[in-house]
Amino acid sequence: MSWERGKADIAALLGNGELDRVQPSTTLAERMLAEAKAHLASARVLVESDTIAAFSLAYDAARKASAALLAAQGLRATSRGGHIAIQDAVRAQFSGEGGLPAFRAFPRLRRTRNDFEYPDIDTPGSSPEDAAGAIEDAQAIVEAASKIFATGKLEPF
Repeated sequence: MSWERGKADIAALLGNGELDRVQPSTTLAERMLAEAKAHLASARVLVESDTIAAFSLAYDAARKASAALLAAQGLRATSRGGHIAIQDAVRAQFSGEGGLPAFRAFPRLRRTRNDFEYPDIDTPGSSPEDAAGAIEDAQAIVEAASKIFATGKLEPF
């Protein structure tokens, strides 16, 4: 399936050096999806005892599942683009009007995880409810990415 949605955004991310073209790999995409699912399982174990770690693992699950779609297309974030490039590429292609709503949670997860990882004196701590919500949002992203990948229709960009 050629993903016309977001094509201009992907071209801009490539042009700005935020994404690179790499060898498309369904093997890598499958591995990343499996890692995302393992992160979710680990996050569930920690949700009460280490809420920040649980939140981070949930975010990492969402990020890896999203990056798996890009890997299947032969795209990878550069150090310049980082996590924001993954966010922007996936949201441009797979969310928005008529798209999958799960990917809309990615920016909030990324910002909150960043706040927890690099707090200041005014940053509130994480609660079990924060972690549980992140796990729920990440689960939706992992499921959406898995469904898209399972179609077998992701073509190299």
